Amino acid sequence: MNVLLSNLVLALIWAALTDTMNAGGLLIGFIIGYLVLVLVFRQHPDVRQYRLRVPRMFSFVVFFTKELIMANLKVAYDVLTPIHLMKPGVIAMPLRAESDLEITMLANAISLTPGSLSLDVSSDRKVLYVHVMYLHNEADVMNELKRMETKILRVMR
Repeated sequence: MNVLLSNLVLALIWAALTDTMNAGGLLIGFIIGYLVLVLVFRQHPDVRQYRLRVPRMFSFVVFFTKELIMANLKVAYDVLTPIHLMKPGVIAMPLRAESDLEITMLANAISLTPGSLSLDVSSDRKVLYVHVMYLHNEADVMNELKRMETKILRVMR
């Protein structure tokens, strides 16, 4: 049973029946479909796992949106003011992500955030090289990247 596909179908049915085929209608349909699946099929093992994954996904979306806004503001401030706070550098981030999909999701999330760019993954897939614009404190940057990796892994696993 593919629970995500079932949830998406229920969301589409909801949006079609309520004649709200827009982002808001689909989101409400997704939430209602999620609640229906969790309540009706709560003993099914796939649904039990899905029940935990969806809130983690929404948590990651909120977290990533906040990080994206803060990084945009930081870069915009640095570009618009005469004093440049940039201290670019490359760091080697040890990876806990193991699969190609997990590494790709992390690398893309890092590259989408202004002020950072994923450069390369080591041949043994244990290290991700990241270019950052603000490398004032390597430990702080590493903690931010690790926090993003943890959030992604909670959604993916």
